[in-house]
Amino acid sequence: MYTTEHHPQFFTATILGWKHLLAEDKYKQILLDSLGFLVKEKRIIINSFVIMSNHIHLIWQAINGYTPQPVQQSFLKYTAQQIKADLQTNNPALLKEFQVNAADREFQFWERNPLSIDLFSHEVYMQKLDYIHNNPVAAGLCLLAEEYYYSSARFYETLVDDFGFLTHWRE
Repeated sequence: MYTTEHHPQFFTATILGWKHLLAEDKYKQILLDSLGFLVKEKRIIINSFVIMSNHIHLIWQAINGYTPQPVQQSFLKYTAQQIKADLQTNNPALLKEFQVNAADREFQFWERNPLSIDLFSHEVYMQKLDYIHNNPVAAGLCLLAEEYYYSSARFYETLVDDFGFLTHWRE
C-alpha cells in the first residue's frame, strides 16, 4: 500500500493568462500521462481531478516519503516541457504567445503560485470533490458531471477507472 505524512490537497494550476491551451485533447493527455506516471511511481494518490480548457483541479496526496511541493513542481515542469516540445513542432505561432521576459525561462505555460490547500476536514474535502466534478457542468460543457470525459466524476458514479490512476476517497 502506501504511507503518508501529509493531508490530501486541493490543487489548482492555471494556464498563463487563462489561455485555453488545454482545449486540445493532446495537451489534456500530457497531463493525464504525467499524473499516471506519478501514481505508478508511488509518489502520489489521486482521488479526483478535472482538466478544463485553461486549468486543472486535483485532490491528491503525496505518499511514501514524497512531499507536496516537489511533486507539484515536477508535475508542472514536466507537463510544460512536453507541451513546449509539441508546440515547437506543431504550432510555433502559439508557442510565441507563451514567451516571457524572465531570467530563468524563455517560455511559461503555467501561472506562478498554483493554489494548494490542505484538506483537514471531511466536510471541506467533500465540498472540493463536488466543486471539481461540477466544474464542467458550471462551464456548460455537459449536463451531468459524469458525461465529461476529462474528470473523475464518472469513476465516482460507476467505480470504473478509465485512467488507471484513481483512488476512491474512502480507500
